[in-house]
Amino acid sequence: MVLKRIGVLSVAKIVGAVYAVFGVLAGLFFMSLSFLGAGIAAANEEFPPFVGMLFGVGAIIIFPLMYACMGFVFGALSAALYNLFSGMVGGIEVEMQQAATVR
Repeated sequence: MVLKRIGVLSVAKIVGAVYAVFGVLAGLFFMSLSFLGAGIAAANEEFPPFVGMLFGVGAIIIFPLMYACMGFVFGALSAALYNLFSGMVGGIEVEMQQAATVR
């Protein structure tokens, strides 16, 4: 079997959803760093601690949205480019096997 074309919108939706999960993970990482920075700033009295906490809460909201949008756009672009180049050089060869049914 040869994979000739893929659905651009279906790939974009899946990649956008996967990247949204990555965005949550990145947001959690940056949130933990900003809370740590807020604690250090409070101990040194250089910055108000709420500034770091605002960055942390912002990261957990903004990162998943930003990652999902970028994933959607680049997923659609990748699928469209695949469709273009598969027409020129051929598709990806896929070997599949039917699963045995258990009764």
